[in-house]
Amino acid sequence: MTEQAQRVFQIQRIYVKDLSFESPGAPEVFSGKWSPTANMQLNNSARRIGEGNDYEVEVAVTLTAEQEGKTIYLVEIKQAGIFTISGAGEQELEQLLGAYCPSILFPYLREVVASTINHGSFPAFQLQPINFDALFQQAKAKRAEQVEQADQTAH
Repeated sequence: MTEQAQRVFQIQRIYVKDLSFESPGAPEVFSGKWSPTANMQLNNSARRIGEGNDYEVEVAVTLTAEQEGKTIYLVEIKQAGIFTISGAGEQELEQLLGAYCPSILFPYLREVVASTINHGSFPAFQLQPINFDALFQQAKAKRAEQVEQADQTAH
C-alpha cells in the first residue's frame, strides 16, 4: 500500500529584495502640466533554495513615467518570497512557482510601488491586477513552440 505524499504549501517570508527610485528631473518636474505616459516591464522567476523544499520566488517590475520625452520617475522593485512546497507533482510545482506564488507577492509589490511614488511627491499610481495564470500559460506555450521548432530544425 503506497502512501500519498502530504501536500505542503507555506509562506515563510515576504520581503522587498531590491528597490530603486529615481526622479532625474526633480524639482523642475513638479511645475507645469502633469500628463505622463507610463511603461511597465514585469518578470518573475523562481529558484530552489538548497536541497530542501524551500523556493524563492521573485516578481520584478520596472515602471517608467515619461513626459515630453523626459523621464519623470523610474521605479525598479524586486518583491520576493520564500515558500515551502512539498508533495506537488512537477506540473503543479511549476504552476505554483510560476503563477500562484507571484499572485501572492503582487499586492505587496503594488503597495510598495504606490507608496514609493507617493513619497516622491507624485500623484497616486496604482498598478493594475496581473493575471499570472495567463502569463504562465503563455510562457509555457511559447516554450513548447520553441522546443517543437528546435526538434524540426534538428531533423
